[in-house]
Amino acid sequence: MSIDANGDVTIQGASLRSLPKVSLHDHLDGALRPATIIELADAIGLAVPETKPAALGKWFADKSDSGSLVEYLKTFDLTTAVMQTQEGLTRVAREFVEDLAADGVIYGEVRWAPEQHLGRGLTLEQTVEAVQQGIEEGEDAADRAGHSIRVGQLITAMRHTDRAREIAELAVDYRGRGAVGFDIAGPEDGFPPSNHRAAFDFLAENFFPVTVHAGEAAGLASIRSALLDGRALRLGHGVRIAEDLQVITQEGDEVQVQFGDLARWVRDREIPLELSPSSNLQTGAIAAWGTTLADHPFDLLYQLGFAVTVNVDNRTMSATSLTRELALLVEAFEYDLDDLETFQFNAAAAAFLPVEEREELVEMIAEGFDV
Repeated sequence: MSIDANGDVTIQGASLRSLPKVSLHDHLDGALRPATIIELADAIGLAVPETKPAALGKWFADKSDSGSLVEYLKTFDLTTAVMQTQEGLTRVAREFVEDLAADGVIYGEVRWAPEQHLGRGLTLEQTVEAVQQGIEEGEDAADRAGHSIRVGQLITAMRHTDRAREIAELAVDYRGRGAVGFDIAGPEDGFPPSNHRAAFDFLAENFFPVTVHAGEAAGLASIRSALLDGRALRLGHGVRIAEDLQVITQEGDEVQVQFGDLARWVRDREIPLELSPSSNLQTGAIAAWGTTLADHPFDLLYQLGFAVTVNVDNRTMSATSLTRELALLVEAFEYDLDDLETFQFNAAAAAFLPVEEREELVEMIAEGFDV
């Protein structure tokens, strides 16, 4: 593996950035360009901690390396503050898509919580439409630049508020008009998915896809609730499913593991894990296993046959991209192109799209990795 002057990584002669990728766990309010934050803040008279893009980017990264999800989430006060107007939301969404396309992403899902963007008088419907306008502008701009990309919205409710049913109805209302799925986000510990059972019942009755943040700041009980109460088709992070695995023996690459019932269910049902390596390290989600990326149970889960996918979570807070996350995994676990292709196949299979369109993604990935 080598890295060029532009930060691109070459592996087995292939540019990692140019390889087709699928992004499933990527927060809109965690993916702003620092320069955009500064400009939008200036337009509304909002003070920022740093007035130069590079310095502001470093501020986010430093504040996010807290080892605590609660502290990590505090950095979003600034990003959401500049996303309270139609213009701000549209611009952020457009740049979100443009940045994904420049990173080789061919399909992405953007999760964000409309209820957090009403501070300057917008309605829930206006926020969704503003974001969708930006997505479509970004897709058009990417197409003009020679990149094919499609992005769908994951309408998200905040798990510590009481608007989940309302937001679920909003998501279903915008099915076919940008919304492809539903999520709950925010402080996980103490706010289980079971608190929002009525919303999840409504979504199930309407056959609307759900992914749930679980197994990040809380453990197995949170994952269990996501599956039973939320009927989650994917687990947002889900890294702490590894707590239900007991390593019996380990000699070199040979590992003997005893599965708990929950871990076996997730593995055998191929429930996708939306793993975010850098973020999982920053928030302390992998603290039980260590303090470096090499300690991440990603490889254990992969070798045991879990449906692992690779994601960025919050590009601004982690100063990252999907290309960088893949490169970090290559460095930590010596993966090759076949492994990286498998991660993309897993993500394509997990996308909230009709099966025919998922199959098209798989074909595009296979063609792009045939180097």
